[in-house]
Amino acid sequence: MFTILKKLAGAVLAAGLAVNTPAALASGSATYHVTITNITHSINFTPIMVASHRHPVGIFELGAPAGDELAAIAEGGDTSLLQAALEEMSHVVDIQSSGGLLGPGQSVTVVVSAKHGARRISLASMMLPTNDGFIALDSVPAPRHGSSTFYSPGYDAGTEANDELCASIPGPTCGGAGLSPGDNPGDEKFVHIHRGTHGVGDLDAAVYDWRNPVAKITISRVSH
Repeated sequence: MFTILKKLAGAVLAAGLAVNTPAALASGSATYHVTITNITHSINFTPIMVASHRHPVGIFELGAPAGDELAAIAEGGDTSLLQAALEEMSHVVDIQSSGGLLGPGQSVTVVVSAKHGARRISLASMMLPTNDGFIALDSVPAPRHGSSTFYSPGYDAGTEANDELCASIPGPTCGGAGLSPGDNPGDEKFVHIHRGTHGVGDLDAAVYDWRNPVAKITISRVSH
């Protein structure tokens, strides 16, 4: 249940690839170019969902349990639940996806509309290979002019034990299962900063460990 997002909603609430839609690029409208750069050595990012909106939406909260929408992203790279929740909110203006994996050292630019006073940006994506690691921006203020740069650490959704076993890690490196529904032994049960890869399972820490931050995100406002 997307409790954080719903609570806020009730209160007010490779390189260079661009994803465009007619809504985002309507004549005379302003847009945000959201460029995500993978600054890890060996971690991939699943397709990155980017949303523009007028008020905070609350994708996650450090120290609080993750909702089902975040768990689906962090464990399996599935953004459809989060997108569906956001589409129900009148203050969410545009939602786009980068499409495809983003490898180490690669960048991708996602274009979202800045119409109707949309001055906040949120995004999320799974880190591969991890059990439930993700990158995110949660309702950061977008620039009125020019560009702003943000950095995301690797977050841990706390919804799956970090066993580092390929059987429980999807993607090209492992090819395992994407989700572990319900409570399972080893679940931390709250969102926190990821501790990295320790080589306790099938993953070699010398290859797949990282140091934060893991993603550089530059948001540029462009007028047409």
